[in-house]
Amino acid sequence: MVVLITGGARRVGAAICRLLHAGGANLMLHYRSSATEARALQAELNATREDSVALVQADLLNMSLLSSMVNETVNRFGQLDVLINNASSFHPTPIGEISEEVWDDLMGTNLKSPLFLSQAAAPHLKRSHGCIVNIVDIHADRPMRNYAVYSAAKGGLLALTRALASELGPEVRVNGVSPGPILWPEDERWSDDLARQRIIQSTLLKRVGEPEDIARAVRFLISEAPYITGQVIAVDGGRSINL
Repeated sequence: MVVLITGGARRVGAAICRLLHAGGANLMLHYRSSATEARALQAELNATREDSVALVQADLLNMSLLSSMVNETVNRFGQLDVLINNASSFHPTPIGEISEEVWDDLMGTNLKSPLFLSQAAAPHLKRSHGCIVNIVDIHADRPMRNYAVYSAAKGGLLALTRALASELGPEVRVNGVSPGPILWPEDERWSDDLARQRIIQSTLLKRVGEPEDIARAVRFLISEAPYITGQVIAVDGGRSINL
């Protein structure tokens, strides 16, 4: 199995890479600026299975690079079975302070690039009867205050997941995973312990999840769900039904 994953060097992306690689997958691991982390993860995984992980660097806002990412994957490994649209920008956009630049960034990474990567990958995925997994967000249909553009972009990705399932079936399955509180954003706005505890208490399981929880859901949709398409699974400790 050959997997192209965006934003695979760190955090949830790295957990997905480790789990799929342990199951025998070959990976084309995309990164934008996390070169050190990407090379370290590549070395770690290639040490267990030689030449099983390759890297591709690209700014996903540059649409001209997306087809070449897919082609590079196929040239390197001979096929493409899975596309995981994991990379994401995340930052607040209070009404009155939204600029076209932040719109382009949030819509570009969370919606536009997944669409155009999926379009480029579709012919190869049809040949392999492969699948696409999009990392969405529970705030796709429950918008978060002060994050209007991010919430709208993820809402678009949720709709795109269903639309692509309709467009690319029966050969290609398209599903999504919507994380809840898994890893706190690397932003001082999220460092307040009281705010974190309020979020944790809003989950039904009263705890945060782990990146591996998302990775296991992704693995399930890839390898154990041949009759599931057009679905988005919330992995959030029940938070999305308790907001």
